[in-house]
Amino acid sequence: MRVIAVINQKGGTGKTTTAVNLAAALASFGKKILLIDLDPQANLSYSFGLQSHPNGTIAEVLQAKKTLQTILAEKEGLFIAPSSVALADLEISLVNRIGRENALKIHLKDFKGFDYVFIDCPPSLSVLTVNALNAAHEVLIPSQMEVLSLQGLSQLLDTITEVRRVLNKSLTVRGIVPSMYDSRRRLTDEVLSEIEKNLNVRVFKSRIRECVKIAEAPSFAKSVLSYAPASNAAKDFLILAKEFINQRR
Repeated sequence: MRVIAVINQKGGTGKTTTAVNLAAALASFGKKILLIDLDPQANLSYSFGLQSHPNGTIAEVLQAKKTLQTILAEKEGLFIAPSSVALADLEISLVNRIGRENALKIHLKDFKGFDYVFIDCPPSLSVLTVNALNAAHEVLIPSQMEVLSLQGLSQLLDTITEVRRVLNKSLTVRGIVPSMYDSRRRLTDEVLSEIEKNLNVRVFKSRIRECVKIAEAPSFAKSVLSYAPASNAAKDFLILAKEFINQRR
């Protein structure tokens, strides 16, 4: 079982979109997937219509009030640990807790039965993000092809290096996923070229193109593969899933 933190400290990079739709694409190839929504904004939970889940949320798991198994919901063949705004309050209390960086890792330690666990992280370097990086084996970084993304990526890679040094020596970067890709813009290829030349990290060959269906799908509580299976976005995520499966770590 591989635990993968989907992370970018910059907001609006397609982080949740990548977690939701890559997971759905991998499930379509027979992989058993667990999605953990570790963002207090709960966008991943909303994307599956789980913003008011009766069995509890990841906040209650981290408070040791419930087990991870008992809060799971199943949608589109995926198992999902939903979030809520209560996670923001928990984050404040975690700051003063001894061993705060191990809160999630403890609950995943003996959890089995999945091929991949994806953790959708907050768009910030918070105690929740550090928890995800400490619990993960790998990091997946969705990134827009924009100039400001370059600076954010450098800072994020420095953070990952520091977490590896202090907490999680086995943490690796699985790769950068170019998202909201528009081949008609010269800037897109220029930024991608800079990333490939200057950052010592793998960049996926798959490109997630801009597609209105991606924005529409959460309103229907579906992945884009379920909502618009013939769309460019659905095709792109299936290609990414194949590359992800076949990629040598």
